Amino acid sequence: MTDETALREALCAYGRLLFGRGYSVGSAGNISVRLPDGYLITPTNSCLGRLEPDRISKLDGDWRHLSGERPSKEVFMHRAVLSARPQAGAVVHLHSTHATAIACLAAPGEAAPIPPLTPYFVMRIGRSLPVIPYYRPGDAAMEPAIHAAAAEARAVLLANHGPVVSGATLDDAVYAAEELEEAARLALLLRGQPARELTAAQVDDLLSTFG
Repeated sequence: MTDETALREALCAYGRLLFGRGYSVGSAGNISVRLPDGYLITPTNSCLGRLEPDRISKLDGDWRHLSGERPSKEVFMHRAVLSARPQAGAVVHLHSTHATAIACLAAPGEAAPIPPLTPYFVMRIGRSLPVIPYYRPGDAAMEPAIHAAAAEARAVLLANHGPVVSGATLDDAVYAAEELEEAARLALLLRGQPARELTAAQVDDLLSTFG
């Protein structure tokens, strides 16, 4: 089994997992993976819960469609992140409920709409979570804004839309997307309560230890 074959199967398995957890509905959400010779990305209007390995879109190094079904209409979103973050190997975009709720509450331009409440949020997402101004879904005009924010952040929130999360590997990107959703849920549960946040020194320690 080639590495690409394994990645196609893993992408489909993670799609089923995320769909099963309610982190995407219908044909919402998309996932991409960097390859040595290009990229894999979920097809346009596909359901994450019903992906098939041989139907995943393959693009070349210049993001031209090579094989599989037509790529997601939000391919530019993945291009923005993966070009801004050469260390990233995958991107997950979801419409998960609690992270999207934060994306509806936070002001565009806000840098950290979810406080550092738990160590794993800091370890997987980092210090910042920029909020990108609203653009309609599929509008390529958001690419420069995502690219600029992703250069300094592992994940961003699209205002009134949802999270876009990167990771060094597909596993890392999925784990980070799941952690972001749980951190958003926790932040909403504790909203208005005197919650104890991690201190700046504790955040620094986590980032210096775990990167």
